[in-house]
Amino acid sequence: MPKVAVYNVKGEQVGEMDLKDEVFGVEVRKDILHAAVVAHLAAARRGTASTKTRGEVSGGGRKPWRQKGTGRARHGSIRSPIWRGGGVVFGPKPRSYEIKLPKKMRRLAMKSALSAKVERGDMIVLDELTMAQPKTKEMVNILKNLKVDRKALVVTADKDEIVFKSARNIPGVKPVEAAGLNVYDLLAHDKLVITKDAVARVEEVLA
Repeated sequence: MPKVAVYNVKGEQVGEMDLKDEVFGVEVRKDILHAAVVAHLAAARRGTASTKTRGEVSGGGRKPWRQKGTGRARHGSIRSPIWRGGGVVFGPKPRSYEIKLPKKMRRLAMKSALSAKVERGDMIVLDELTMAQPKTKEMVNILKNLKVDRKALVVTADKDEIVFKSARNIPGVKPVEAAGLNVYDLLAHDKLVITKDAVARVEEVLA
C-alpha cells in the first residue's frame, strides 16, 4: 500500500497517509495513457473547418463556351474544381473528432497517471487548502513552501472559487476540482498538489 507524507500550507509535514493500491499502486500502462491523451486532444478539436463543393459554389450555371470549334478545352462550368474560384474536391466538412474509449480503459488510464505521480514522488498531499480571500501572492508562497517550482496541478475536493482565483494567474499552475481531474492534465503538469479530501474523493470514484 503506497504511503505519502501529508503537509500543511507552510510546507511542514504533519503526518502520513495510506493510499489505496487499486488506485495509486497499479502498473503504469503507457499504451493506455497514450490512448487517453489522443482521445482527450481529439475531443478538444472544434471540427468546424468547412469548404464548398462545386455544387455549393455560386455561379457557373451556364456553359462558358460552346463544346467545339473554339480551339480551347471543353468546359461545362466555371465552378469546376480545376478553375480558380471553383469548388474543392474532398475538402473538410464540419464533423466530430471524438474518440470513445471503453469505461474500463478510461479508469485504468486515470489510475496509471496517478500511480506514476506517486511512483516518481511528484504527488504532494495537503491536509487542507483554505484561504480567507483570493490572493495570488499567498498561493505563490504556499507553492514555494511546498518546493513546487515547476508546472503544478492544484486539486481540491470541490470547486473553491477563492483557491481558483488565487492560482489561475500563476504561469504553469492549473487549479481543478477532483471531479474535473483528467489524464492529460496529470501528464502535462510536473507536480500534483492535492488535498486529503480530494484524495478521498478520487479513491471513492476509482476504487
